[in-house]
Amino acid sequence: MHKNYNEIKKYIEEIQTAVKTDKYRIDRNKKRQGNLDLYKNYVIDEKKSKEILMSLTTEDFCKIVRNEHIGFEHELLYIFGKDVKLLQRFGTEEEMVSLYIKFNKLENQFVIVISFHKQTYPLTYAFS
Repeated sequence: MHKNYNEIKKYIEEIQTAVKTDKYRIDRNKKRQGNLDLYKNYVIDEKKSKEILMSLTTEDFCKIVRNEHIGFEHELLYIFGKDVKLLQRFGTEEEMVSLYIKFNKLENQFVIVISFHKQTYPLTYAFS
């Protein structure tokens, strides 16, 4: 699935509007261990999470994939990467952490941040 720069810019604006108005949630159920580990291993709270989401740019965009869950194949999931400095929870230093961020923007404009965790493999950026 290919989108041009302006389409991705518009998508990010819609995501950030949802974040600003608290019409989003970061998935933290047990199936999303990577998401849970980010909050366990680094000093990060809801405010910092919001700052990161609000700082996304078109250059952070990687790709679009179809939702693989049965019954939701019509949904498109947008994947971004973002390098951020985070303080280690059980250390004394800040660390540059490469995040993997995957969104599902629902038809009602509510946003689910499906993935919000440390990258497990390097990402390829579409516009860099």
